[in-house]
Amino acid sequence: MSDGGINIEADWQTGPDAVRRQGAALQAPLAELLRRVRRTPPNFVLTCARGSSAHAATFGKHLLERHLGIPVGAFAPNVATIYRRRMTLAGQLFLTVSQSGRSDDLIESVEMAKAAGALTAAIVNDGESPLAKVSDIVLPMGAGPELSVAATKTFVTSLSAWLHLAAAWADLDDLRAAIERLPDRLAAAMRLDWSAALQPLCDAKSLVSLGRGPTLAIAREAALKLKETSNLHAEAFSSAEFHHGPIALVESSYPALLFVPTDQAAAGLRALAADLRRKNANVFMTGEPAPEGLPALPPDHPDADAVCLIQTFYALAIRVAQSRGINVDLPRHLQKITRTR
Repeated sequence: MSDGGINIEADWQTGPDAVRRQGAALQAPLAELLRRVRRTPPNFVLTCARGSSAHAATFGKHLLERHLGIPVGAFAPNVATIYRRRMTLAGQLFLTVSQSGRSDDLIESVEMAKAAGALTAAIVNDGESPLAKVSDIVLPMGAGPELSVAATKTFVTSLSAWLHLAAAWADLDDLRAAIERLPDRLAAAMRLDWSAALQPLCDAKSLVSLGRGPTLAIAREAALKLKETSNLHAEAFSSAEFHHGPIALVESSYPALLFVPTDQAAAGLRALAADLRRKNANVFMTGEPAPEGLPALPPDHPDADAVCLIQTFYALAIRVAQSRGINVDLPRHLQKITRTR
């Protein structure tokens, strides 16, 4: 790995182009998936993923429940790998998300789901991976090689793959149009300056990352990236869940990052920000202008807007790690492909 964040920065910078190319690669497999789910509509969808991909699955859960009214749950792979329990899945959709497609627990979970009668699909970057080969349908991320250990480009492309799926399945012309604009908006998001949060995060021992609706997945990914790249303890919550106990942690030395959606869920985040400031918390909220705030692009479509927030955040995460003297390309104790069972 190279010094100075070269790999992670290269991945982050090429994300918009990967999103731009993705639509063509998704067209045929997505059409096949839609043909099959419309012929046999599932009553629910199970997702299966680890790490950043699990946060992408959280984003997919929001999209499918919000736009299709289909309940989405997260499958626990140990049910298949350790407890060897077959689920009741006939006629349902089992959708796995993975960058490498090589984690044994995901592969075995797909095999169980197929044997139980589910239609299996995988959003995966490596189309020749074992996961791709055992899945009925492969939806390619199309990110190309990702050089850094901490995923950035594959997370963004997995989110955009979910956008394509939701737009096509629910026949959402407004979301289709937003997807067309997304590559240029991601490039613009990279140029936004979140320096206001840099020193407080560098000085912090712990922090909280909050979101809701389309930004809950973004808050979770942000917390994970701060752990991975800066060895910084960060927890993520829904802004609603934060009220149910964790708010007791709030103090002036405990920064709060609020990822504000551009839909109906925004009001609750803004109310929480006001409450936290009354409690003397150090609050950084997206959509507030620089130099004191975290600027965001003008609203376009709430779901696509959320993807732009993580693209801006990655620049901040790289700077935090560098300021703390950490090589973001060599995260402590991590490896590029993680295999678990």
